[in-house]
Amino acid sequence: MELRHEALKLLQIADPATKAASVRALFSGAALPVDAEASLAEPAGLPGRPARPKLVAPKDVPTRSPFTLEGRAALLHSIAHIEFNAINLALDAVWRFAGLPEAYYRDWLRVAAEESLHFTLLREHLQGLGHDYGDFDAHDGLWTMTARTAHDIVARMALVPRTLEARGLDATPPLQAKLAKAGDARAVEILDVILRDEIGHVAIGNRWYRFCCERAGLDPVAIYPGLVERYAAPKLRPPFNDAARRAAGFSDDEIAYLTRAV
Repeated sequence: MELRHEALKLLQIADPATKAASVRALFSGAALPVDAEASLAEPAGLPGRPARPKLVAPKDVPTRSPFTLEGRAALLHSIAHIEFNAINLALDAVWRFAGLPEAYYRDWLRVAAEESLHFTLLREHLQGLGHDYGDFDAHDGLWTMTARTAHDIVARMALVPRTLEARGLDATPPLQAKLAKAGDARAVEILDVILRDEIGHVAIGNRWYRFCCERAGLDPVAIYPGLVERYAAPKLRPPFNDAARRAAGFSDDEIAYLTRAV
């Protein structure tokens, strides 16, 4: 058994509960060796995922109010879907990119395990509201960007963890306020766990983005706008959670860029 091969096997699992449990077991078990130089063939049908939820265009996913039971369930479902996608993208980061330090692969396995916990907590709470993962339509934005950056690790690190996932740092506190007002204390607690861990995940993205830029002789701040344009990353909108972004390793120049780019 070898870590990158095992990550690819887990990425192919379609059942969400089995995938989440298997990832956490792999992370908590005995540390597997890492073959950083192995060239792995990409199987068809990545990532493994269930037949439901139905995937639709982002514009076709309705905005839901947390102040009705159905609306709150749909809102939490959308977050659970993000966390399930995040498991997949972390596993993809482990198996896909060769030639990196061992710490890179172990960092991303940790991310996959923590995203698995987030998904499990959200799914359990969703079930307590009389629903389950798959009950509402969802979009595929996170995995779409993962696929676009499959052959460019600099772009992957720039645009998935530290762009798309970093939006969670901005969106979570206002969402928690709404859920608290709706009386869903458990959802607020779960989002506390997610926000804490996501700061660490974005920090991992920042760390390896800068590593890859330095290795390639690139300026991480200067090249970022070009990556956003080349890979059609969504434009970020305020408000920005500056404190969480700084805790995740964004520099003052990078935070200033967000303001200028609005």
